[in-house]
Amino acid sequence: MLKNILFLLLLSCSSFLSIAQNIYSKTFGNPKNKAVLFLHGGPGYNCASFEATTAQQLADQGFFVIVYDRRGEGRSVDPQAAFTFQQSFDDIQAIYKAHGLSKATLIGHSFGGMLATLFAEAYPDKVQSIVLVGAPVSLQSSFKNILTKSRMIDESKKDSMNLKFLSMLEKIDTSSIMYSTYCFAHAMQNGFYSTKNPSPETKSIYARFKTDSILIKHAAKMTADGPQGFWKNEHYTTLDLSPTLSKLVKQKIKIFGLYGQEDGLYSAEQIADLQKIIGENQLKYLENCSHSVFVDQQTTFIEQLKTWLN
Repeated sequence: MLKNILFLLLLSCSSFLSIAQNIYSKTFGNPKNKAVLFLHGGPGYNCASFEATTAQQLADQGFFVIVYDRRGEGRSVDPQAAFTFQQSFDDIQAIYKAHGLSKATLIGHSFGGMLATLFAEAYPDKVQSIVLVGAPVSLQSSFKNILTKSRMIDESKKDSMNLKFLSMLEKIDTSSIMYSTYCFAHAMQNGFYSTKNPSPETKSIYARFKTDSILIKHAAKMTADGPQGFWKNEHYTTLDLSPTLSKLVKQKIKIFGLYGQEDGLYSAEQIADLQKIIGENQLKYLENCSHSVFVDQQTTFIEQLKTWLN
């Protein structure tokens, strides 16, 4: 009997160690401080932009900050990655276990915000709070917003070729990966991810993308397996998380939001709808700020987290 128990324990430990070894992660600050886990965007991206610009600065304000690359994305190389929400949840729990955490605040940037929301729904007792940072509630709404804004730009430029392409795009299956890929491409092409009037602080941070070794190597690196895998397995581009967020609010899980007014993925109406769900004082809509809130308005980002999480 004892032999069987020891064997099962060994299997359990081996499984956990295997998860930990396949996942790139890094910590900042004192483990005794309030734990914050950063969930990066994508799918197919990594945590490098937050890791190299903001993690230590946040830790300096009294937080224990953990960053990691999702399995099969960035530096967490795993040819056997499943790209499912459940596997992502299992990896988050492995990170919790590795650091002896019972609860943590999840900072979810972009797609990471979707993952944070779904993790909280599945494991509410393990979430202290959620901070949505430029995170979609409904990507279908975002796609419509991207195409509407793109059409306005192309009409002002009298760009007949792009207008023709937009008309074709609007007629295809909105749940297809082709549709989402081209919508994101239009957002990138039209500068929807960038702030037009960066502050001196923001310019200084972005200048580091040309000198910092982590940022040079990883910040602009995207992979295709993540988007294709999560699209195929979870249909993530068709999800509407409004009911889930409402449910979490009723469960007394604190949800906060930080969004940029220049983030072309979201209309003011989308932000207002989210604010109605999580609470007027729970969301900040920042000027001179786009998708990477923690870079575009880093001081405000950190100060707001200190206010909300302490």
